Amino acid sequence: MGERFRPRTPRDRLIVALDVPTSGGAADLVRVLGEEVGFYKIGMQLAFAGGLALVPDLVKAGKRVFLDMKLLDIDNTVASGVKSIAGLGVTLTTIHAYPQAMRAAVSARPADGSLGLLAVTVLTSFDDADLAAAGYAAGAAELVLRRAKDARAAGMDGIVCSAREAAKVRAAVGPDMLLVTPGIRPAGAAADDQKRVMTAAQAIGAGADCLVVGRPIVAAGDPLAAARAMLDEIAAAETWR
Repeated sequence: MGERFRPRTPRDRLIVALDVPTSGGAADLVRVLGEEVGFYKIGMQLAFAGGLALVPDLVKAGKRVFLDMKLLDIDNTVASGVKSIAGLGVTLTTIHAYPQAMRAAVSARPADGSLGLLAVTVLTSFDDADLAAAGYAAGAAELVLRRAKDARAAGMDGIVCSAREAAKVRAAVGPDMLLVTPGIRPAGAAADDQKRVMTAAQAIGAGADCLVVGRPIVAAGDPLAAARAMLDEIAAAETWR
């Protein structure tokens, strides 16, 4: 499963979220970050602002792309979406961790293993109160663990979860699934709208493989310096498996 996507260097671990409103702004940020960053996430904001057109340029430049579209629909639509995403040349994409949707996605995954499928468990902006308001009886930690086990059973390549749940998820799914943790903040930084956050060192210690970092780099006065600082923090915290 996710073993083929395992990071080998600190640079492999850092995924910078291009959460900016225009494709031009994203391209400018990629130029600023240069060779320091080799992995980028494109989410809904940028995708709906023309950001998908950046994917071929990023891939041609040797960058890896995590297309975070959080697919959830009827089986045929999810499978068709995965096939279309695979054609873009991206490395990772996301599916909401509903068993039926995950099985549909796995059925459409390229046979060459070029596209990794990540199961989104519970958004890092949700806490137990948010889940209760949405009608869930389980709290975040319980629901994340349940969905992670479902993802493994469905044959997904990895899990997206808060670093706060990473240790329990790693214990539940074993060493071969990729764990991607958003909501990463430098020590002492504001949490913004995230509710379940950790530092890079804490996330790596908990078993995370790749760390998604957005505003601490994208909104920094000096994004390149912020990226270098995050890479230094990752390098200092690594415990390679």
